[in-house]
Amino acid sequence: MNNNISTFIDNEMNIDEKINFIETIQNDKSFSAEVLEFLHLEKLIRGNVVEHIPYAEVKTPFNLKRFFRPFMQPMGLVASALAAAVIYLFLTVPSPIPGPIMKRFVIYRPDVSQVEITGSFTEWKRVPMQKIGNSGYWEITYELKEGEHRFTYLIEGRQPFADPTILTREPDDFGGENSIFYVKSNI
Repeated sequence: MNNNISTFIDNEMNIDEKINFIETIQNDKSFSAEVLEFLHLEKLIRGNVVEHIPYAEVKTPFNLKRFFRPFMQPMGLVASALAAAVIYLFLTVPSPIPGPIMKRFVIYRPDVSQVEITGSFTEWKRVPMQKIGNSGYWEITYELKEGEHRFTYLIEGRQPFADPTILTREPDDFGGENSIFYVKSNI
């Protein structure tokens, strides 16, 4: 019923809803008292609005003219212009943006016929690695952005294998481990 009171006060009811609302007020004395209470609150809310804000003078703790006087002298103007130029150059000269960093992944597994890599930099898609002749080494090179990366090798398409040269690891959701490393640009 509070919602009905609000829609009545805000004039959001059609004529039939207003008639029904007034009849309810006449028949229910406690509801009538509640409506009157809301109307009095609404009257307070819509009360006098301040139309004029009084002026208040604020005294500064120091003399602004005396503060800016050195900047208005010829040498002060030169120093101010030089400082402004240095700030402008500092803010407008673009800082070097780190580019991608090439990272080579190598694993020694002469006993297998297939090695894949999957990780945050492949969007966790499996990517086959290239076998290097008959040496037992597998490799792939990626362009990586600066930041933290996670990955694992997949042996024979099913067995996860963390990189033994990277000691920072975390358990994955499939019972294996992901190797974690951080790429930092040389800039």
